[in-house]
Amino acid sequence: MIKIFKDFELGEILNRNLKTYDEYENTVKDIIANVIKNKDDALKYYSEKFDGAVLDNLEVTREEFEEAEKSVSCEMKKILNTAKENITEFHKKQLKKGFRINKEGGIVLGQKYTPIKKAGIYVPGGTASYPSTVLMNVLPAKIAGVEEIVVVTPVKKDGKVKPEVLYAAQIAGANRVFKIGGAQAIAALAYGTNTVPKVDKITGPGNIFVALAKRQVYGIVSIDMIAGPSEILIIADDTANPKYVAADLLSQAEHDKLASPVLITNSIDLAKKVQKEIEILLSESIRGEIAKASIDENGKIIISKSIEEAIDISNEIAPEHLEICVENAFEYLDKIVNAGSIFLGKYTPEALGDYYAGPNHTLPTSGSAKFSSPLSVDDFLKKSSYIYYPKEQLEKVKDDIATFAECEGLYAHANSVLIRFEKDKK
Repeated sequence: MIKIFKDFELGEILNRNLKTYDEYENTVKDIIANVIKNKDDALKYYSEKFDGAVLDNLEVTREEFEEAEKSVSCEMKKILNTAKENITEFHKKQLKKGFRINKEGGIVLGQKYTPIKKAGIYVPGGTASYPSTVLMNVLPAKIAGVEEIVVVTPVKKDGKVKPEVLYAAQIAGANRVFKIGGAQAIAALAYGTNTVPKVDKITGPGNIFVALAKRQVYGIVSIDMIAGPSEILIIADDTANPKYVAADLLSQAEHDKLASPVLITNSIDLAKKVQKEIEILLSESIRGEIAKASIDENGKIIISKSIEEAIDISNEIAPEHLEICVENAFEYLDKIVNAGSIFLGKYTPEALGDYYAGPNHTLPTSGSAKFSSPLSVDDFLKKSSYIYYPKEQLEKVKDDIATFAECEGLYAHANSVLIRFEKDKK
């Protein structure tokens, strides 16, 4: 049962990112080393070991795409295409233009954006599969102008990828899809194999092995973030519907046993009602065992003195998902400074953002919303600045630059400017 706290030590939540996974580090290191050495053979070995699938071909074929398209229902196709339109509309607004400053005397300064060339998208499998992750990662890359987008995802025991995942990859514009998952898939994208191309950046969520592998290959490639277990924090007052609140807490609790569902409310009456509703919904849940473990281990209801205090606590926690289930929710929007994605009002459940509304669902976890942002088009773009000075303009500032360089003890820097104005020696 989810516990209610009137007096609560905030550090219990703030320290959630201090968990260590040393026991997994060496396993991941060994997997990466094996993939570097044995390439496709290692990938096939791990597919059989971890997924129970014996694969002759690691890449999804045209025939498999065609088969998947036929097996996806018309209703699901319509839903996926509508979600695609919403996500595309939102992310196109994120596109930035470079700028150019033309200064007096012919000086030109500017900044330009260039898409990365190759992106690798990790789509989780296992206890669930995620066509939504395909759309949320591939579409921003496509909008940014990435030349080659490679999707990797674990397979079922029959060696097939869920049809909805393949259909989502197709409509989003992925170039290639490979039937590999886990740390081995991250290693393949980072270093390349016989068939899997090396990419420049890897995005997408995964389990602890995927997260640790992304951390270990960072520097060889770029990554989006190290995603921890899923989190939801709900701020609710006495006008909130306890059944809705309970349902939303369980929507994240069912992700995995490490997920963190938290409610902060100024109403003890609501807290007790939510507590009861959670027990009722758990008894009816298909993924009840996972959700119950999450609720029992990490679930919390915190009683605050006011909604303002609840927001202060939330800003310290910096949750991945934050729901504001109060009257006049927009009045509090500007007070929220640390959250991955914010859901305003009593009819804006977190699941709306997961699938359909348009903003990205790949979000910072473990308190990293204090300094990082949701996945966006920006993640697939590089910025370069540029400078142009005519000779006469450089001559005006040459002594300043030289003095600055010499102050730092970098005399060759100074000389690289001054040498351009030495009189020719015969």
